[in-house]
Amino acid sequence: MLSYHANWVNQKNDVLMEETTTFEFSGSPHWRIIDRSTTLKADTSILFADAKDGMLGLRVAHELQIPSLTDQKFTDDKGNVTIVKKSTDSIANGNYLTSEGKQGDDAWSTRALWCKMYGKMGNDSVTIAIIDHPGNPNYPTFWHARGYGLFAANPLGEKIFTNGKSEKNLQLKKGESVRFYYRIIIHDGKETVPANQLDKMAGEFAKKIK
Repeated sequence: MLSYHANWVNQKNDVLMEETTTFEFSGSPHWRIIDRSTTLKADTSILFADAKDGMLGLRVAHELQIPSLTDQKFTDDKGNVTIVKKSTDSIANGNYLTSEGKQGDDAWSTRALWCKMYGKMGNDSVTIAIIDHPGNPNYPTFWHARGYGLFAANPLGEKIFTNGKSEKNLQLKKGESVRFYYRIIIHDGKETVPANQLDKMAGEFAKKIK
């Protein structure tokens, strides 16, 4: 286990919040599981304004990014032109999948209990999944999941994810606190981790109270 305490300060070095974070590690030869718990306690009145950037984010290797597609024209012997979308990236081969069945770029801005990014790295299928916890604010979280490798769980980005239909502004009064609790799963093997196994792991994580 790894833990730390940090102060969030302004330009005047006034303490606005105190952060206590713990990382709990477990796993086996092909699995790594990281449970991250962060508690933020307000030393003054705090407003987390609705924003798309946050709350727990990862940047992944090029191989796990979703390959971008470009229009390519093909002309047959009779002069007929066919336009086909094709990837010009020989490295990126990744994809997203959420617990609600959203795939690829469609995972962005949707809610789900978990989201995974997966792809081939060498001979291995690599899976990186983040699981939300029902004790977190605005559960189940929105996913700020971009094809270029930005993979983030963000419960506080509701306004942009709903095209302004609703928003989530989190207010803490002095002395109040909020906790964010996530499980990160990293796996390598012959195949990606199936959805039903992630559903089971999400259920187990939901019962865990720290």
